[in-house]
Amino acid sequence: MPSSPQNQSGAAPMPPVRDREEIDPRGSKRDRSWPPAPEPLPFPVIDNHCHLDFADGDEQFSVHDHVARAAAAGVDAQITIGSDLDAVRWTAALLASEDCPASLRGGVAVHPNEAALHARGHDLQGRELVGLDEAIAEVSELLRGPGMVVVGETGLDWFRTSRDDEKSRNAQIDSFRAHIALAKELDLPLQIHDRDAHRDVLEVLEADGAPERTVFHCFSGDADFARTCVDRGWYLSFAGTVTFKNAGGLRAALAEVGLGQIMVETDAPFLTPVPYRGRPNSSYLIPHTMQTIAEVTGTGLEQACRTIRATTQDVYRFSEGVAA
Repeated sequence: MPSSPQNQSGAAPMPPVRDREEIDPRGSKRDRSWPPAPEPLPFPVIDNHCHLDFADGDEQFSVHDHVARAAAAGVDAQITIGSDLDAVRWTAALLASEDCPASLRGGVAVHPNEAALHARGHDLQGRELVGLDEAIAEVSELLRGPGMVVVGETGLDWFRTSRDDEKSRNAQIDSFRAHIALAKELDLPLQIHDRDAHRDVLEVLEADGAPERTVFHCFSGDADFARTCVDRGWYLSFAGTVTFKNAGGLRAALAEVGLGQIMVETDAPFLTPVPYRGRPNSSYLIPHTMQTIAEVTGTGLEQACRTIRATTQDVYRFSEGVAA
């Protein structure tokens, strides 16, 4: 791994696995400067889904940088998600290291698009990959390590992987079902990636039985689907997308279900909230998303933060004493 500056503890931090532009090639056309820090939240919340394994921005932040900036903004804990084998291993190593921030937790899985690649035996650049069963077996082993609080992200994605491709479709479904079983076996929450696949995700969950704590990460459905999920006892996590000008349907979904089973996330470094859409994202920008959540649900910002924090602590079994 390349060298990187030391953090305040004196230990060399783990550099990210990859740069955002490796999967989002629009970087040359966007503003890579970090947005300014917002006003801190009146009550702290937890970012229940980010990707600290990615680098982004014109200045590279270490894990400790991200954690410190988040804490200053009123985000005093984060769950970092590893969703391909390199990121899965990186996440497990970070959580097991003596230098891991006390407020940080994690989750790992084989992302649905990665599941399709493992089934084919190679990635998009033609590099050889282990089979899907072997990849899931490694995820299963690492989920038993320190700091792991969730199985995810898993699910179905018919945007980047065509539903009409039978081999890829079956690989995603098989992987999803294996992760559902893992969440039940380990008594962990399940974070679902659902992109253009609401009906099929619902079918799999109903056929196999959803884990007791099931979370739709970066919820993207309409009001009817939101109600369907909440009525089944599942949780919806909203990212910066809820602030986008063209996301009226997403705000309608949030208004339909209210705050009872809602959480907040960044999906950083992606999905930066308005007014900084397209620029690098990090947990310290959650106040922008929380402001929209409060407005849409007709709730004061502090009460919205208190409600969402309590839900997040309950779902992921965070202790009351979480602090960055």
